[in-house]
Amino acid sequence: MKNLDDLSFDDFDEAINPRPEECDFDRIMDAALSRRDLFKGVIAFGGVAAFGNTLMSSPATAAPNRFAFDAIGINTEDTLNVPPGYNSQVVVRWGDPLWSDAPEFDHATRGTGASQAKAMGDNNDGMEVYAHGDKTVLIANNEYCNRSIIWGNREEGKADGADDYLKGMNAHGLTAVELVENDGEWSIVKDSPYNRRFTPDVAMEITGPAAGHDLMKTNADPEGKVVLGTFNNCGNGSTPWGTYLACEENFNGYFATEDQEHEVSAEMKRYGVTPKGRGYGWDQIDDRFDVVKDPNEANRHGYVTEVNALDPNSTPKKRTALGRFKHENAEVVVNGDGHIVVYMGDDERGEFLYRFVSNGVYAPGGETDSLLEDGKLYVAKFSDDATGQWLELTPESTGMASMAEVCIHTRIAASAVGATTMDRPEWVSANPKAAEVYCCLTNNKNRGVKTNAGGDETPVGGPNPREANKYGQIVRWRPTDADHTSDTFAWDLYVLAGNPSVHAEGLEGGSDNVNEGNMFNSPDGLKFDSNGLLWIQTDGNYSNEKDFAGQGNNQMLAGDPATGEIRRFLTGPKQCEITGLTWSPDKRTMFVGVQHPGERGEGNWPDGGDSAPRSAIVAVRRDDGGLVG
Repeated sequence: MKNLDDLSFDDFDEAINPRPEECDFDRIMDAALSRRDLFKGVIAFGGVAAFGNTLMSSPATAAPNRFAFDAIGINTEDTLNVPPGYNSQVVVRWGDPLWSDAPEFDHATRGTGASQAKAMGDNNDGMEVYAHGDKTVLIANNEYCNRSIIWGNREEGKADGADDYLKGMNAHGLTAVELVENDGEWSIVKDSPYNRRFTPDVAMEITGPAAGHDLMKTNADPEGKVVLGTFNNCGNGSTPWGTYLACEENFNGYFATEDQEHEVSAEMKRYGVTPKGRGYGWDQIDDRFDVVKDPNEANRHGYVTEVNALDPNSTPKKRTALGRFKHENAEVVVNGDGHIVVYMGDDERGEFLYRFVSNGVYAPGGETDSLLEDGKLYVAKFSDDATGQWLELTPESTGMASMAEVCIHTRIAASAVGATTMDRPEWVSANPKAAEVYCCLTNNKNRGVKTNAGGDETPVGGPNPREANKYGQIVRWRPTDADHTSDTFAWDLYVLAGNPSVHAEGLEGGSDNVNEGNMFNSPDGLKFDSNGLLWIQTDGNYSNEKDFAGQGNNQMLAGDPATGEIRRFLTGPKQCEITGLTWSPDKRTMFVGVQHPGERGEGNWPDGGDSAPRSAIVAVRRDDGGLVG
């Protein structure tokens, strides 16, 4: 077995909490085969794609080309590539100082705990840009740190003492930074009042049904209403009232204890919390991360955190009404009647897709604080006939004692109502031009093979049509009557990723809008631009061999929802993930995230030579200064 510290988040969770083998595999496969004709209709983009009882347009309709670029080829080098007529610039990297009293990044030492607290965090993911007068403020998640890189000055890349653990901790959280553009080049405004680091030690308010519940009370916070920090934030969201939503994902790996025989509760196991941490060592410097010394602390993480990036004195708020799970992002939609709808995925094999609907309505300039505190939480159930429904999670429907427990143990609540287990629901994005929503189902090697962490079956079928799914797909749904608060919807698959050069027949080759010139695996990031083009970012297998031959490094593509066409726009350096996407206020710059370049020891992007590889945010512009989104 690999060293546990080297495993992916999902593989780590399964190594310490093994899933049972699927108990009724033959029955599941028989059912899947009987639905083969349905799948062919659902993903038949070569002609007309079925969407419930509606017909979607396809390439055969000869719709006008809406792509403002020529597709590029794959990349296997340690470079970032964009199409002819475009250029890219690194704007901010892990370790870049935000204040003038902080040192420049040191490639030899990789900094200290103190210097990291005043610098850009590691592994930027979801991000957003906000304008305040003539100021441009970017806020980004810093999901986690690459331990072998941040401690790369130590023997075997292992931490050496408390300050190394603190350095790793301070590389997590969020970074807000003011940027300025001069002659097409973006740079950090050092010492700006908007510059801010949100590390795991920053105080945040707990709001919503779970605030003050006994399961939220700890030694340091006996009232259960104030928590320190947010960490392992993956995707993000943005509200119409101008706040940022950071989404906590794989929080469980930061909790540990020296007593490896300690038995955590079944509820904790459901979220992957065990005595064995991932090696971050936070329990060595802060007792709240010791599952024996402070067993409730883990209940205070796994939420969506709302941040006002334009108010340096604001206190972030963890919105427990949106549920606790391994959040990918939070896509906010203002429904036609003013209700706020938030779509969210739980990024683990066989987990669920969620929706929150506010009880109140949004009015520009009106009160907004209750809109993410007071509402109803739902989970999705997909049917094989291309329809689906949202199941409300209540004490009555789940058998739980209170909404507080539903919001703390949301996964268990979703299992109780029989929701559909999904192939790792990642980013969700709503089309600004139509009442339809898309979600990346990135991959799932356990589909049809093993249950999820809660023992729920993972049958092949519906929006998850492939056993041991290695390539991923993007599901989309249209709410009934274009009403995002409706409890029913119709669904289809926008794309089934695959490799037609390796698999000439069958679903492994992908849907008809995938070809040898645009193929990819593991769609992850997903975001619409203001023109209604769908940008797809990948975090998958970059070996460029066997099942993934010809797919190269991870990439970003653009898709046209009206035609199904997909084109490759950007390719990343070696061993990276492309994730996080936003635009400057004038839409002339696209900001793209490059995460964990050189994560397995190959490559030194972006600085080259003998430098440490560093995650970074890149600005992409047109050479003629035109609009890019």
